[in-house]
This record gives sequence, structure tokens and C-alpha cells, in this order.
Amino acid sequence: MAVIRSVIRGVGAHLPKRVMTNADLAKIVDTSDEWIVERSGIRQRHIAGDDELTSTLGAAAARQALVRAGIDPVDIDLVICATATPDRTFPATAVKIQSELGVTKGAAFDVQAVCSGFVYALTIADNFIKAGQSKRAVVIGAETFSRILDWKDRSTCVLFGDGAGAVVLEAQPQHGAREDRGILSTLIRSDGRFEEQLYVDGGPGSTKTVGHLRMNGREVFRHAVQKISGVIEETLVATGYAADEIDLYVPHQANIRILDGIAKKLGVAPEKIVMTIGRHGNTSAASIPLALNTAFEEHRLREGNLVLMEAMGGGFTWGAVLARW
Repeated sequence: MAVIRSVIRGVGAHLPKRVMTNADLAKIVDTSDEWIVERSGIRQRHIAGDDELTSTLGAAAARQALVRAGIDPVDIDLVICATATPDRTFPATAVKIQSELGVTKGAAFDVQAVCSGFVYALTIADNFIKAGQSKRAVVIGAETFSRILDWKDRSTCVLFGDGAGAVVLEAQPQHGAREDRGILSTLIRSDGRFEEQLYVDGGPGSTKTVGHLRMNGREVFRHAVQKISGVIEETLVATGYAADEIDLYVPHQANIRILDGIAKKLGVAPEKIVMTIGRHGNTSAASIPLALNTAFEEHRLREGNLVLMEAMGGGFTWGAVLARW
């Protein structure tokens, strides 16, 4: 029986020009390269300049994805931007990206699920495509997290960076079988009881300020390993695949110890996990598409590969997307 699948036609990414190393950070906060690498695996991150906005990073990533997909922007009818650091309170950053790309039809809107944002956005776009409301979509994860960091708090400012990644999805008929190309499964979850473990202490509706990121690192680590492992296992059960049948795992790049913990719990070979945390830091909603782009550019993605993307973010929110490349 024929079904419509959301096939990934292209992937792209864009990083700010400025690179901040751990040595650079040690000049402004009480830390060291050894301390940061040991606790997170991060060696450097990119920091947006005054002329680099979430929208400009996102638009650049989307343009590259469109070129690689061979699709003209006029044929796009949906733009979704996952971000926790929009250019403005409103309008949505996606609308600005839509305009910069030259997309003139369909809808554009933002999704806010913090580090799980790209997984949420992919899920929404996939549902639009399966419902017949969209034929071609650009899904973007873009962040300028440096704008909401407390640069005096060494427990958080050393972890995050800026950047953007994007994919182009296209509706294509498939056979409705395990061997189909495109998105095969999506699963998103949230639990608001954990809001105070990872949050920003500001907002237009409360403090009238942007605020700064605050995190209970120990609790976030514990829940991340548990919840991401759980959603991976749920996805495998739902699709009938075993963990060793997945060709590539593309997780949210939060912390090397979280990634190692998940791999150990599931028995996944390290070479199957894309890790960009050392170069990019935690870029929130941008981290999965940035890692996906890295895998593409390193020729680790081949047609027919099973790719599992998973994340957990503030809220808590978490989820996973399984796709065949």
C-alpha cells in the first residue's frame, strides 16, 4: 500500500565566524581547558557577532540545504525554525528566514522546545507532509545561546555555543514498508514538573527581561541518560529494529559523558555515534542538524542508511526521529 513519506533531500549548516577556545574562556572566568574537557568534552565553540543573528545563521544553513537538495525556494511551502533564542519576541524568526530565502507561499513559524526543538520541528513538518498540507518543507535549528549566558557562571557559560543547521523535506510516495526512504517514526515527550532544573530566569511575560540560563547540571545529566535511552528504545520497539541495525546515531550534543552513558546503556558501538560536541559545544536546537551536516560532509551518510536522531531539553522535553537516508 503506497504511503507518503517525508524524505530528507538536503542538509546544510552555518557557524559564526568567531571561535572561542577553552583557553579564551579561561581569561574571563575561573576555568581551564582541562576542567572543561574532562567534564564536557568541549574544546571550542562558535560565538555570534553583533551582525550575526539567529535568523541570519538559520537562513545561511537553509540556503545550503536547498542548494544540495536541488530545490528552488519558490517550491517550498513550509518553513519551521526551532529556536529558544529568536531575533525578536515576535514575529517568528521563521518568518524572517522565509523572507530572506525568497519563499512566498505556505506558512512559517517557530517551535520552542529548547534542545529538543529540532526533533519537535521535524515531527511537526512530517505530520504536515503526511496530512497533505505541505509538499516541501525547510526545517531549521538555529541558536544564538551566547546572548542568554551568564558569563560569570562557569558551570553554564563553558557549555554552550551558537550555530544553525537545516534540512529540506519532500513528500514522496513509498511502499509503506520498513525499507521505505524518509522519516519512519517520530516520538516526542515532555514533563513540566522538571521546569526548574533547566530554565532561563527571565521573559517578557514575567520579568520583562531576556534573563540568563540556569541549570542543575547533576539532575539534567541523570534525566538525559534515562529519557533519551528510553525514547530510543521506544522507537526501536515501534519500528521493529534492533539497536545494532541503526547505521548512525545523531544525538543532541550536550555533554560527552551523556553521549557515552547512552551508548553504554544501549550497547551502541562508539563509531556509530556522531559526536561534534568538541568543536561546537551545546548549540541547543541547532546541535542535531549541525551534527547531521558533519556526518554528510564526512561521507558517513549513504543512501539507505538508518539514522536515529534524539534529544532532551529544558521543560523537560525529549524525543526521537528515525529516518532512512
